[in-house]
Amino acid sequence: MNTFEHNDARQERDYVGNVQIPGDKLYGVNSVRGFENLGVSPLSVAHYPAFRDAFAQCKWAAALANLDSGILNSETSSAIIQACKDVIDGKCDDSLIVDLMEGSGGTSTNMNFNEVIANRAQQVLGHPAGTYEVVHPNDHVNISQSTNDVYPAAMKIATYAMMGPLITEVEKLAGQFDQQAEQFADVLHLGRTCLQDAQPMRLGQLFSGYAALTHRLAAELRHVRDKLRTLPLGGTAIGTGFGAPASYRASAFQHLGAITGVEYLAPSNSFDAMQNMDVFSRVSSELRTCSASLAKVAADLTVLSSGPVGGIGELKLPEAQAGSSIMPGKVNPVLPMAMIQLSFAVIGNDVAVAQAVQYGELEINHFEPVVASRVFDSITLLTNGIQRFREKCVAGITADAARNAQHLTESMAVATALVPTLGYAQVSKLARQSVAEGRSLLAILEESGVLSRADAMAAIDKASYPVFDH
Repeated sequence: MNTFEHNDARQERDYVGNVQIPGDKLYGVNSVRGFENLGVSPLSVAHYPAFRDAFAQCKWAAALANLDSGILNSETSSAIIQACKDVIDGKCDDSLIVDLMEGSGGTSTNMNFNEVIANRAQQVLGHPAGTYEVVHPNDHVNISQSTNDVYPAAMKIATYAMMGPLITEVEKLAGQFDQQAEQFADVLHLGRTCLQDAQPMRLGQLFSGYAALTHRLAAELRHVRDKLRTLPLGGTAIGTGFGAPASYRASAFQHLGAITGVEYLAPSNSFDAMQNMDVFSRVSSELRTCSASLAKVAADLTVLSSGPVGGIGELKLPEAQAGSSIMPGKVNPVLPMAMIQLSFAVIGNDVAVAQAVQYGELEINHFEPVVASRVFDSITLLTNGIQRFREKCVAGITADAARNAQHLTESMAVATALVPTLGYAQVSKLARQSVAEGRSLLAILEESGVLSRADAMAAIDKASYPVFDH
């Protein structure tokens, strides 16, 4: 029995023969062919609601634009619009069966939406699904459109929508780092370069660097997000707009703006908009940069919280869960580790996007499905990962001020702070003595009467502040 056979099945015919479809489903033969031929992943085109909604929004705007142009009557247009609303409400998800990674260049996806919307519109008008008596997938739902302009338009709309919550999470993380920078402003800290003792600083300065980075990541994501507002909608198959009325594009964009609340723009060159997907290279690149940058921060937190006895132990991270099934009491930095692991996946996704963008051919890029799936995956991973990283790790970080001060005062980093007071030669001699005797430089200074501990600490304190104005 065919996967799509059912006791109460309705029967449709296409050019390759008979296909039986369950009577309670809204897809048609093109959807079945796409599912059977190109089902390779566990995710359907309904998996990401933003993508599902974006496709329905394009069809909704098209129905209104086609009504304006006089090529759809009001009854048909209204039925299509109601069907689109039902899709957006998630009522048709079980009929959106085509694989997100389908390899037909988006045609199977577009036809899955066309068939579902047409069949739902048929029901709205009191006709059975599958007959297409008054609403046809191609002649009515897809009129004035092509897969080649609707699919990339829906990709951009969905990506724009999904990046909003991501940017919010990055901004919240930046705000959390701002709070930590203020909280740790007075904590003396040993600055390190190449994992070796370097110079005195404040722990709050370290976190202010994390905050500045994260604010910048949010700003760059906002900037590249704005580039997604230019859509190829109205270009139909190759950019000429053939098959659509002259007034269609302007009307479609006007209605799309009202539907989405976003001012989307027609391209200055329709052929460029159809041929090239460089904007997704830029979007994916910023996602990669965001993930890699935050992975660096996560790695820092892992190192600074290492221990509790054999490591640095200057930071204490919230204890999220047991770290070992065999070593009692062991607690690992699982949230920073998760951020680092997440970055590996996002970087891999970016490589796939770069390859797909490169291999577009002539008038279109038929590798859009893999771009959509990888970009959506990266955004989802980052949005969820950053939220958990902030809530379950960064927000609960505390500092061991005594250990921070101990590592600084017992290190050779204090030597640099003393040069302005004692001179390079004398500090160098005392530093060598400190190394040879295995004693702290501060202890040697105080014992020799060269400099009191209070004066030495004052010099260290002074050295930990920037010499330039902010």
